[in-house]
Parts: sequence; structure tokens; C-alpha cells
Amino acid sequence: MNQSKAERIGKTPAAARVRAAEIVREYGPFAGISAIHGVSHDGKRVWAATGSKLLAFDPQSGQIARTLDRSGDAGTAFDGTHLYQIAEARIDKIDPATGDIVASIPAPGHGADSGMAWAEGSLWVGQYRERKIHQIDPETGAVLRTIESNRFVTGVTWVDGELWHGTWEGDASDIRRINPESGTVLERLEMPPGVGVSGMESDGAGLFYCGGGPSGKVRAVRRPSGE
Repeated sequence: MNQSKAERIGKTPAAARVRAAEIVREYGPFAGISAIHGVSHDGKRVWAATGSKLLAFDPQSGQIARTLDRSGDAGTAFDGTHLYQIAEARIDKIDPATGDIVASIPAPGHGADSGMAWAEGSLWVGQYRERKIHQIDPETGAVLRTIESNRFVTGVTWVDGELWHGTWEGDASDIRRINPESGTVLERLEMPPGVGVSGMESDGAGLFYCGGGPSGKVRAVRRPSGE
């Protein structure tokens, strides 16, 4: 899809539901970790990119289960087998069992990327200050489609056919569900003042796991049930 046909997320329509985000649990800060960037979920554990390392923790106990010495300054995703991690201007495909990088592709923002998710055979990569989400080919990095936002884009996640993304500007941050075809904002979960969302990922059920940037925390936010 070319730029002229990119979906645009304009002002939130009056029909969009707005409510306070329900934070059900906080994890961290973790020893030696000063910031949380990308966040993903592998079906059992939560993964978080912390700059110089990738760590996985058990969401029940909160205890760190794995640590990989891999750079990660933005989004993290999981395709069911491999982790994908933004590291400056590239996206590394990582074997979570060994920590080995098995492939790398260029990141669409060339170092200005934010959140990332896996869905429908593609990677979906946020562009923070560009206010965009790109759908990209995980083999080549080619941009397949672009959605534009009117807010800085942080984390991105798909769950049950719903596209959600985080925003963070100044003191204000929210999690919003958008129509992936029209770009219309359908629902917003407002975070408390001063509490930001960096990376985010759904657990595939009732929670979003949200990175808290320089707080060094990951927060579990309840996903609203369908209505």
C-alpha cells in the first residue's frame, strides 16, 4: 500500500470508549536494570528488552527465568519460535533457547523505531516520533503497509484480531485499540499521570504487559472484555 493510501488515525471519535487503565500488577525494577524498552510474551513468560540484555520473567512469581546477552533498545516480538528484537537500525531474529542471532533485517525507521509485534506472518513496527505503524516482511524488512497516528507510537500488539498500540507524550500515556483497516480509534485506556507505556504485548488472554521506560518496571494492565 502506498503512502497516499495509508490508513490515518485522526482525532478520537465521540463513539470511542475512554476509561482508566486498570493496572493489576507491577514487576521490577529488576536489579541492575535501569529501563524497559520492548516487551513480548512467549505463552508462558514475559520478555523485556533492557538495553544490553533480554530478560524473561515468570508473570506468576515475578522471578527472572532467563537472561540473554542481546542488545535491545526498542520493540520485542515472538513468532511462536523465535524472538525478534530491535537493536538500533536493525531487527535481530533470535533463538530464545541459545541466544544466537539467526538472521537480521533493517529496521524500517533506521534507528527511530519503537514497539513491535508479530501477527499474520508479519512484523508490525511502531515509529515513535513519526507517529506510524509499519507492517513489514520479516524476511526482508520491506514495508508492506503503513498506518498513521496522531500520537507518538510506542508498543504495538495484536490479540484476537484487535490491533492495540501504546502512546506516550509528555506526562500522558494511553493504550488504544484501533480499526486496522480505517485507522479509527475505537477505545482508549488512559494510564495514570506520569505512568508511561514503552513496549507492550498481550498475553493472548486478559492482560497487556507494558514496559515502563525509565521506571524499570513492567506493568500488567487488564484488557477490557469484548462488549
